This record gives sequence, C-alpha cells and structure tokens, in this order.
Amino acid sequence: MNRGRLGDTIAAISTPLGVGGIGIVRLSGPQAQAIAAEVFRRKGRPTALRSHCFYLGEIIRPDDQAVLDEVLLVFMRQPKTYTREDIIEIHCHSGPLVLQKILQVLLEKGARLAEPGEFTKRAFLNGRIDLTQAEAVIDLIRSQSERSLELANRQRSGRLAAEIRRLRGTLLSLLTLLEASIDFPEDEIPELSPGEAIRRLGELEHELEGLLHTYDEGKLFREGIAAVIVGRPNVGKSSLLNALLQEERAIVTAIPGTTRDVIEEGVTIQGVPLRIMDTAGLRPATDAIEEEGVRRTRESLLAADLAIWVLDGSESLTSEDLDILPQLLCKKMVITVNKNDLPQRLHTEPLRSQIPEAPIIGISALRGWGIDS
Repeated sequence: MNRGRLGDTIAAISTPLGVGGIGIVRLSGPQAQAIAAEVFRRKGRPTALRSHCFYLGEIIRPDDQAVLDEVLLVFMRQPKTYTREDIIEIHCHSGPLVLQKILQVLLEKGARLAEPGEFTKRAFLNGRIDLTQAEAVIDLIRSQSERSLELANRQRSGRLAAEIRRLRGTLLSLLTLLEASIDFPEDEIPELSPGEAIRRLGELEHELEGLLHTYDEGKLFREGIAAVIVGRPNVGKSSLLNALLQEERAIVTAIPGTTRDVIEEGVTIQGVPLRIMDTAGLRPATDAIEEEGVRRTRESLLAADLAIWVLDGSESLTSEDLDILPQLLCKKMVITVNKNDLPQRLHTEPLRSQIPEAPIIGISALRGWGIDS
C-alpha cells in the first residue's frame, strides 16, 4: 500500500472466522459513515449518529432490502479512533456466512478489502502510534504466555520508544557540544574534553548494549524455543514427547522406526513457549520413506535452538548413538537417559568428557519419572 491509497475506505472482518456469539466487521476511511448509512437500518427514531455510541438495527442488502443480520453499530469520529480516521464497527452474530455477506455489501458500496495489518499500518502512517508500538500489536496478538503478553504491552505503551528517544536526545546533545566547541572556539561555550566525551560515549554504549540484550529476551518469549528430540530409533523419543505434552500425541510401538515424519507440538514451560519436535530416528536408512524422514530430522536439527538427545539407559552406547554426537556439538543440548526404570547399562562418563556443559537427566518416559527435570 502506498500513501496515495490512504484516501480509500477499507473494510475487513476483525474477529476470527468461526461460529460464536459476536463477530465484528470494521470500516475505516472518509466514506465509512456514508457506506454504513446505505446498509444499516436503524431501529427507533432516526437521528444523526453520535460518535462512540452503539445503535441497534439491521444490516440490509440495498438492492433487495433483504435483512442479513440484527446488529449493533458504533460510529467513531476521527481523530479519536485507532486509525485516526472515521471508523464504523458492525457487531453482528459470528458465523462465517453472515460475516462474509456483511463484508460483501460494504465492498459493493465502495469500500476496499483491507490488506493484512492495514488498520495498524494506517494508525502508524497517521501518527497515532510509532513503529515500535505497531510491531507490539502483532506480538500482543500472538502472545502465548503471561510474560510475552507483559512484554508486548510494555512495548505497545511506548516505553521502548521513549527509551530510544531519550538515548537519541543524549547523543544529539553530546554531538551539539562537540560541534559547537569546534565551530566556535572563541565563544564562551562550555568545553568538552576528549576524556569527558569518551566517558559519556562509553555510558551510552553500555545502555545501548543493555537495550539490545532485551531483544533476545523478547524474542525468546515472543517466538519461543524450537526444541528437537533426536536419537537413534527405539530409544523413547515419541514416549518423551507424549510425556512432556501429557497426552498420546505420537504413536509408540516396540518396532524401531515407527516415527517417519517430524511431529511438532507446543507447550509452555515456566512461561516460555516451547515448540517440541519429535523426529525419525537417526541411522542409515533402510528404505526411501525412512531416508526422507532422516533428511527431515537433520533439517529440523539444524534449525532448532535446543536439542534433546535421547539415549537408552538399558543399553550401552552404540555406534549409532556416537554417530549422532558430531551433529549436536554446535547446539545447546540436554541429554536424557531414558528407561531408567530398567537395569542401567549406559555409562555417561565418555559423554561428560566431550560435552561437559550439557546436563544429563535420567528419565523414564514410560512411567513419567524425571519429566519435570
């Protein structure tokens, strides 16, 4: 969308499509009120619509006067609106067909279908919110935990923008002093020594680094951690996924190679969204289907933030186990020694010497032992 199209009146369904009590269709732009007047038949004594008031009535199809739904309509006059344009909201019953039919008559009367995110884009272009607040809107919508919701609301309220403006103002003040001392040395301008300038720049650098570090925290809570469960066949990867989700999501059998594709599910652990992927066992493939599954496992491992390496504690380390290790060395990793409800034959000392930073946790996915850890 370019600025020339800001004169259009846009329309969109603002609530998720589906069956429910209430759905909302929204109009924004200079023709919003005129379009609404053609399709809204108000109940009671007709008077001019007052801003920010609800009115009961019906949405009709103008060409044959057919009633589409009984609705509540609210008119919001600019500039005290989300987009700083005139806005009409139609609160109707939520069903895919009725929402689409109402949207269709608005489009027939001159509105244009809004592009994804265009209402927020107009709020930004019209100066109601800045870019950081616009970005926070989508983070707010996609929040999966209380912490991600809190961070999105802090950014939406303008705290990040205010901090950026403060740091920018400090830099500009410092630059002004430096330029003035160079351009007007004969005037009585407070002198800024090189040492003082370096000290102040060091303080600003420290603050900027702190601000940059908050991005990593925000990304963690916003996007979550992609965690891939890897290991050779039949060590209990799918059982671990089921135990973490507390449901039978993946098929578990005693036959090695049951899992042929990547199974992904989400869970929130201590406020952090976790995308857990169960994968095909890593070993030389025996057929074309297993070969494709192994290829997808390796792709998922490359893209993952965290690897959960599952070993069978009832058996000694095998060559297939050790063949996996080089693919994990560049990853943050948790080693889970499964089947600790059986006699243990696996020795972890060789692993500790090669990857000392990786925690090793004994579990029984079958019985739920060690899953909290």
